[in-house]
Amino acid sequence: MDGPSGSGKSSASRGVARALGLRYLDTGAMYRAITWWMLQQGVDLADPAAIAARAGEPVLVMTTDPDAPGVTVGGVDVNGPIRGPEVTGAVSAVSAVPEVRRRLVALQQEIIAASLPEGGIVVEGRDTGTVVAPDAPVKIYLTASADARARRRTAELIGTAAETTVETQKADMARRDTLDSTRKADPLAMAADAIELDTTPLTLDDVIAEVLRLVKERA
Repeated sequence: MDGPSGSGKSSASRGVARALGLRYLDTGAMYRAITWWMLQQGVDLADPAAIAARAGEPVLVMTTDPDAPGVTVGGVDVNGPIRGPEVTGAVSAVSAVPEVRRRLVALQQEIIAASLPEGGIVVEGRDTGTVVAPDAPVKIYLTASADARARRRTAELIGTAAETTVETQKADMARRDTLDSTRKADPLAMAADAIELDTTPLTLDDVIAEVLRLVKERA
């Protein structure tokens, strides 16, 4: 399941995974985790070569339980820090580096392969259907209006250190979408055989129900 920030793919993916008894993988958390590590190490994120040189160092471990998804880096639980404004502002620069993408895509494909004997996995991100799992039996690309996406993300951040306004979030999302859709390595794009689902008028339960219907129809 792919789509831009705020389209609802994380919540919907977890809901679908729970309903089907599958594992769940948030690939975006992996890019955020490696970005957090780079910031902790003082790597110059304006220098792609510096990022590439250290892309193989951090040890990431993903938890694929849809009820308690998470990521550790070098044994450190980073689920809170990776959602903060510093990482959010830097993740597009790190995720654009080909060496980072090659390493994380390989890890994502290992996790997917390991899940198959258990029934499978719901994977969400920005290049899942095009790069990570091009042979997935069901590919869904979630979209939503810019206003709806900004409102959702702002609501998620209320009461956290990253709390923001709708207008600020809308501008940040537009910036990230432009960076992610125009990067040379694995840009954000809808797979040719993906089903596009506009979540703007839908509740989360509506989205999950529609995805489950599509899975039943196509898988």
